[in-house]
Amino acid sequence: MSSRGQTARAMRRASDQPAPQRARQPVRRPTVQDVAREAGVSASTVSRALHTRGYASPAVRARVQAAAERIGYVTDHNARNLRSRTSTSIGVLISDLRNPFYADLAAGIEEELRAAEYQMVLVNDNGDPAEEMQAAETLVAMRVPGVIVTPVTAKCPQVLQQNGVHVVCADRELGRSGGDVVLSDNKAGARELTEHLIGLGHTRIGLLIDETKWSTGAGRLAGFRAAHVDNALDVDEDLIAYTSFDAEAARATTHKLLEEHDVTAVISANNVLAQGALTELKDRRLRIPRQISLAAYDDVPWMSLVQPALTTVDQHTVEMGRSCARLLIARIRGELPAKRRIVRVAPRLVVRGSTGPVPR
Repeated sequence: MSSRGQTARAMRRASDQPAPQRARQPVRRPTVQDVAREAGVSASTVSRALHTRGYASPAVRARVQAAAERIGYVTDHNARNLRSRTSTSIGVLISDLRNPFYADLAAGIEEELRAAEYQMVLVNDNGDPAEEMQAAETLVAMRVPGVIVTPVTAKCPQVLQQNGVHVVCADRELGRSGGDVVLSDNKAGARELTEHLIGLGHTRIGLLIDETKWSTGAGRLAGFRAAHVDNALDVDEDLIAYTSFDAEAARATTHKLLEEHDVTAVISANNVLAQGALTELKDRRLRIPRQISLAAYDDVPWMSLVQPALTTVDQHTVEMGRSCARLLIARIRGELPAKRRIVRVAPRLVVRGSTGPVPR
C-alpha cells in the first residue's frame, strides 16, 4: 500500500474517534457586586437589603431581593462569618431522629432559629456517647456559638462549655453544670396521668419504664409514686417494670409483667415503650379498655390513629424546641444573667379511648 493510502486510512480512523472532552470550567457564583449592578444600587445597600440588620427601605429591599433571585444569588454564610468573626450556625445534637419526639423537637428548634437568621447544623448521634462526643468536637471546630443537645452523658455539655460554647440541654438534665435546661414537667405529667387511672378505680397499675438516671425517667417515676401517695395507696414495687429503650424489649417486659402480676392498667413512660406494650396486649387479644387500660407519656401521631386511641401526656414538643432556641439565642446575645436557667414546659393530659373503669 502506498504511503498516501496509509495516511488516508489513518486520517479516517482518527476521525472516528470521539473528540477529547474539554475540562469543564467551574461555574462562577453570582456575587454581591453582580446583584448591585442588576438592582442599580451599591454593594453596601445590597448587604443591608438582604439581611434584617441595617436599614433599607421596603421598595429598595424588594428590588434587591428580586434582582438576587433573577441572577441566582445565594448568600455565602461562611464568608459572612469570616468577615464578622462570628458564626450564624447553631449545633443541634439529637438522640434519635426516627423517634417522632425528637423530630418534633428539632422542628421547633429550626423554626425559631430560622426566624432569628441562624442556620441549624443537625446531628443525629443515635444516643451513643462516643458519637455524641465526636459530634461535639466537630461543632467546636466549626466555632458555633451555641449548641442544643439532648445529652446522653454529662461530659458532652461540659466539654462544649469548656470551649466557650453556650449550651441548652433539651428534655433532660444531667447534673448541675451542663448549661441551661428546657424540659417537660415530667413529675406533674406522670402524676396527672396516674391520678386519671386511679380516679377510674385502678389500684393495680403497672409502670413500664426504661431509665431513671436521667431527669426525664426520674421525674415520671416520681410522679407515679406521688399520685399513689396523694390517694393513700401503697406503691407495689413489683409493678414497676424496668426495660430498655426498645419496642421489642418493652413487649417482652410487658409479657412478663402480665404473666406474673394482676394488673388492671399499664402506663408506658414514653412512646417507644407504648408500642411494645400495645403489641403485647393485642397479641393476647385483650380488649382495651374493657379488660385492661393502657396509657402513655409522650403523645405522638400514631397514638391518635390506633383503635382505641391512646390516653397520653402531650409534652408540647414543638414548643419545647422553640423554647430551647429562644433561650440559646438570648444567651448568645448576652441578654440573660450568668445564672443557669431551667425552663419547664407544662404538659397536658389527653384522655382518649384506651383508658376506662377498672374491670369488674
